[in-house]
Amino acid sequence: MKKQLTWFGTLAIILMALSPLATNAQEKTELQYFRSNDKEGLNVFETPKEAKGTFDKVRVFVGGDFALQFQTINNYNNLNNLVELGSNFNLPSANLNINTQLADGMRLHLRTYLSSKHHVEAWVKGGHLQIDKLDFIRPGFMEGFMSVATITVGLDEFNYGDAHFRRSDNARVIYNPFIGNYIMDSFSTEAFGELTIQNNGFIGVIGLTNGKLNQNVIVNDNSDNKASFYGKLGFDKQLSDDLRLRLTGSWYLNNGTTTGTWLYGGDRAGSRYYGVMQALEGNASDFEGRFNPRFKQMTAMQFNPFIKYRGLEFFGIYEVVNNSPDQGDGQFTQVAAETLYRFGTTEQFYLGLRWNSVNGNANSTAPDTKITRLNLGGGWFMTKNVLLKLEYVNQEYKDGFAPDSKYFEGRFKGVNLEAAISF
Repeated sequence: MKKQLTWFGTLAIILMALSPLATNAQEKTELQYFRSNDKEGLNVFETPKEAKGTFDKVRVFVGGDFALQFQTINNYNNLNNLVELGSNFNLPSANLNINTQLADGMRLHLRTYLSSKHHVEAWVKGGHLQIDKLDFIRPGFMEGFMSVATITVGLDEFNYGDAHFRRSDNARVIYNPFIGNYIMDSFSTEAFGELTIQNNGFIGVIGLTNGKLNQNVIVNDNSDNKASFYGKLGFDKQLSDDLRLRLTGSWYLNNGTTTGTWLYGGDRAGSRYYGVMQALEGNASDFEGRFNPRFKQMTAMQFNPFIKYRGLEFFGIYEVVNNSPDQGDGQFTQVAAETLYRFGTTEQFYLGLRWNSVNGNANSTAPDTKITRLNLGGGWFMTKNVLLKLEYVNQEYKDGFAPDSKYFEGRFKGVNLEAAISF
């Protein structure tokens, strides 16, 4: 209760302090080149190259995300040594979002986690500067190039793969049709810079990060400080009024042994499934339900098809991550298929199914492991800012786990109800 009062009080003070400026801003203009933080942001991937808003002076936009779950999930394993889970509410999560239009074609994003599963204190998730025009140098500077280009720099999530556009980001769960994120959750916040090109359906991204989740300038004998490189190529086109097709391929490469290890372990907010697979004895983890290969010197590739025909929607993942031969030569493969049907006068309702599987080994001598998850659910956008969703989940730990492991013949399954507000 103290934690909830702390983040609620913090949010109230900030909103009261900024409300005159924010209200004035939101009455006069819109954020430029921005993915709307509500139902209108569904199925938006890279930020659009249409400005939409106009600029007259610096404007501050204050927004937020709130999410609350009622969870009814049970977990099992062969050792019968997991905690008993009941049916109850989880601790609500909350984000504070500040977006500032700094100049024509230049804006700043900052997100703070006010309440999360993993951290008891409010802290900054990350932020970035996005530049879609270079008029601050001089009017019309490189106008032709910037009409298709976006420059992004900061310490925030970077654009590897398409799955991160559909995931829950702590309390911002409105883009995710289900409760949990994918089993291998490719998401990290690192110091990065990237260039995105969007032209007549073509998408190209090239970028680099410093490979560090926790920033530190101290050098020791184990530090190699090698950068991580990533990119994306793809095509995204509205082929007709009824049909949209998108297909992308992304890659991530790191040659360091002390950097670049966070691609599947960078979300410090914690899993959206609470208390699952927690042993009666031993340390509890806030990240259960996910799988992190924990590779060093990794190479990852993710391919994502997206098809929307009227109300029918399909999104897929085929992803392979490899360790270098010097580090054990392991490999894991993730496959996911998600099908939704949106209906209603504004597609405010949806039903859907998601199947997700991860299998592979940590090194060439280790046994193959396999984890599968099935999600069935649906949702109702009560307004464009308010979403109610219901989900059934069944996750199984199938192969490759030792008989003395808590994951041996492990499973959790049950029902979640999640209410979300984003604005």
